[in-house]
This record gives sequence, C-alpha cells and structure tokens, in this order.
Amino acid sequence: MKCITDIEGVSVGHSSDFEAGTGCTVVLFDRPVFGAVELSGGGTSTRQIDSLLPHGTYGRINSILLTGGSTFGLSATDGVLKYLEEKSIGLQTGGGMVIPSVPSAVIYDLGIGNGNIRPDMDMGYQACINAGNEGIEEGCIGVGTGATIGKINGVNNSTKGGIASSNFMFPNGVMVGVLVVVNAFGDIYSLDKNEIIAGARNKDGSGFLNTTEYIKKGYLKPYEPYSSTTLCIVATNAVLNKHELIRISKIAHTGISRVVSPVNTVSDGDVVFAVSIGDHEGDANSIGVAASDLISNTIVDAVLKAKSLFGIPSSSEL
Repeated sequence: MKCITDIEGVSVGHSSDFEAGTGCTVVLFDRPVFGAVELSGGGTSTRQIDSLLPHGTYGRINSILLTGGSTFGLSATDGVLKYLEEKSIGLQTGGGMVIPSVPSAVIYDLGIGNGNIRPDMDMGYQACINAGNEGIEEGCIGVGTGATIGKINGVNNSTKGGIASSNFMFPNGVMVGVLVVVNAFGDIYSLDKNEIIAGARNKDGSGFLNTTEYIKKGYLKPYEPYSSTTLCIVATNAVLNKHELIRISKIAHTGISRVVSPVNTVSDGDVVFAVSIGDHEGDANSIGVAASDLISNTIVDAVLKAKSLFGIPSSSEL
C-alpha cells in the first residue's frame, strides 16, 4: 500500500473512540520542516497555523494534527505538544524551554455518535504513541471515524466518509504523499464515470440527491452551518522554500474540486497543508500537479474504504 509514510521521516498515528464516533490523526516529522497552508473553506477551525501563512516568519513545524470534535477537538493538540515536549522536540527558547509547533485543523463530527465526547489531550497523546511509518490504517479510523459526506438533507441522510493516503514518485526519486479526510458538505464524484458515489441521499431512500443541482433549483433552506470539511496534507521529500510550498498547496487544492461538488462552501472548512521534508531537488509546479491528482484519487479511495457506522451507510453498501 502506497501512503504518505513511505516518505522518509514521516510517521502517522490514529486515536479513535468508536462508541462516541470521533478521533484524531497525527502526522509526526523526524525533523523541523517547512510548511504552508491553503485555507479555502468558508468555515475553517484551526490552531497554530500562523507560521504557515505568507506573513509568518518562522515557518518550521514538528507535526500536524487533524482532529474531530470541531473546535472542542483542538484540545487534542495539547496531547501532541506534551508528547513532543517530553522528547525535547521543538523550538529551543530561553530558560531551556522547548516549544513544539503543531498546526491543527478540525472536522465537525458532533452530529453522529455522542457529540458530547470529543478528542482531548489524552487522545492526542495516544495518537502520537500509535504513530508509525509502516503503512496507515484507512477508512473510518482516527479523524475519519465520524466523517460524513453530503449534509444538505441533514446528517441522517448523508453517506459515511473516512480517511486515506497515497503517494507518487517521479523518475528522479522525488516523492509526493498525501493524507486526506473527507467530511464534505457536497457530493463525491467518481473520476472515470462522472457519477455520484457518496453524498446527500433522498429522504425516501431512492438514491443520491445531487446537491449542486438541488441548490441550482432554488433551495433556500439554511444549511447546518460549519458542519463539513475536507482536510488534506501534502508532503514531499524535495527541498522547497515556503513560497514554493504555498504554491503547491494552492495547486493541490484543485484536486478537491475535481471530485467534490459543491466545494469551499460557507459550510466547509477545507484546508490543504504542504510540507517539505527531504533533500531531493524538485520542481514546485510538478509536485503541485502530482499532489492535485493524488488528492482527487485519495478522496475517492477514502470514500470506498469507509464503513457504515451509527446508521450512516457507506458508499459500498449503497
């Protein structure tokens, strides 16, 4: 199985609560790495991303956390910080202190399972303990545990979402890996058949609603706000600066719009992180194009690997 952990220095760990229907996923780097971020959704919820923005001056990070629980789930970042601090990983400051940099982003999964239980410090810490670099469990695990797709008819008429990863290697040895969790407001389309494979379902059980067409017909009922998102991490073993990573994150984001419709709505918190870890010579444009293609395919893969949970059917079941 090809995944983001095939890139040297990258490890991934999950922590899940299958009774509550939530979880988190951490990506750890074995050295400080340059990073950037593209915030395109209308309802993002994040923590410690300042250094990844164009005006940020530091720009090196130690980990990225993707978590359920909406804003409450950002508490899981404290567990990652604790884990890294114990290992003296982070920015060395005065007085012998170490400050880890852990950009974090959330999905909203409070609508299924038990929304009163969210990822916390213990869950974030456990995800770090579980981290490894020999493959990634995919589907409804970690941050993908409570992910759902297609919310315009309410979460009870959505399809189960999940998490997946993949990678691509250029002939010169430059590798690009992605990690994606799909919790989108819109529908997911197949690349080859141009048909909906997951999304909002008709209340009478007759199939998929087609969110885009439904909206175009004049649907005006307020959606459940800020309840959806697609989160992506792009990593490469090429040596790139922050400005190149910013461009990669923007190009890579187009991979979401290729298979998700509608995308970047007021209800979505779509985020793409991009990081450079390695010593290969690489071209930002080529890496961005490859990342975009990977994201499209990995979104579809996450949908197909998801399982039915909490009464929300999976694409394969439908």
